Amino acid sequence: MSEDTVLQINDALWIPRAELGYKATRSGGPGGQHVNTSSSRVELTWNVQGSPSITDEQRALIQEKLANRISGEGVLLIAASDERSQHQNKELVTDRFAELIRRALIVPKARKKTRMPRAAKEARLKDKKQRSATKRSRGAIRADE
Repeated sequence: MSEDTVLQINDALWIPRAELGYKATRSGGPGGQHVNTSSSRVELTWNVQGSPSITDEQRALIQEKLANRISGEGVLLIAASDERSQHQNKELVTDRFAELIRRALIVPKARKKTRMPRAAKEARLKDKKQRSATKRSRGAIRADE
């Protein structure tokens, strides 16, 4: 498979570019005379729900980590309007997409429970007793009657 027809996400995942949808729209913000005449903003859409390129485990990871970016129909939408060129924005949004998916597929390591060392526990209790004694000694002085 050539680089033109597929997008490599990581060593194990390749997504066909045919699954990605691109749409050019007008950018917002200032830009002078050029702003209202060119559609340089590029939106990339990818159907996470219906993609045959990913496994069910990958799909679950992506949907969990990118839930706020995925629509109710299961479509991921990413936009880029950083550059004035539509072509540059298309490359930029494709790179962002690949990085976003790459990061979403990273499985965090499970936390390994550790015990608190006895010396640390004893030191903490000793410090607490010392602090308690210091505060107790600051109390009001009573006259023994």
